[in-house]
Amino acid sequence: MSRLHVFDMDGTLLRGTTASLEIARRLGCATDLVRLEESFATGAVDAFGFASEVCRLWRGLTPRITQEVFDRAPWIGGLREVLADIRRRGERSVVVTLSPDFFADRLAAAFGVDEVVASRFPPLPLTTAPDPAGILTPGGKVTAVDRIRRLQGLDRNSCVAYGDSGSDIPLFHELGHTVAVNATASLRELARFHYDGDDLRGAYRLARAHPPTPDPVLSSTLPSSTLSSPTFKEPTHP
Repeated sequence: MSRLHVFDMDGTLLRGTTASLEIARRLGCATDLVRLEESFATGAVDAFGFASEVCRLWRGLTPRITQEVFDRAPWIGGLREVLADIRRRGERSVVVTLSPDFFADRLAAAFGVDEVVASRFPPLPLTTAPDPAGILTPGGKVTAVDRIRRLQGLDRNSCVAYGDSGSDIPLFHELGHTVAVNATASLRELARFHYDGDDLRGAYRLARAHPPTPDPVLSSTLPSSTLSSPTFKEPTHP
């Protein structure tokens, strides 16, 4: 049976940070961005308000700077190998993130992600506010995954979600096969499994070793000696 592997980016594939924070550090506005992220986390600012404010903060951002930030970002170990194994099996990978498309879209060429769904921003350099209709919300992640899986002829039981924080909560409520990666306590409570470590292959091995349906033998490209020790959690979904 084919599967759809759904990855969050900020805090999941980007280890311990977000695309917005890495860009802000490069542009010298990290303090403002941290305050903005805190406001978003508490609900004081919604997804569109967040996107509008970063457009104001990032007036000097160019495609060249964005590529520099992307290349230097702390991507979790084993990302390229996991994506290659998914493709080798005839399955699909998608990254669904609230972060800007001009950053997240680079994952396809850099690592081999099959599809990226991200907030749509104006072209760089940023001179106008984003269109509210293009800004992804946590609930919008569910809509995006449902659209993609239906196009692939898959049901929700054929999807595996990997995430770390509050923006993943709606998706984790809807899917039964979920892995919390270096996650907050609230998301860990929802996840079927959780993994703490620096190598995505550990989280991926959890998902493959405990599938919703019988699964082929693990790929030889994922040797156990290269994996961090995963932490297990009993399922909270049927």
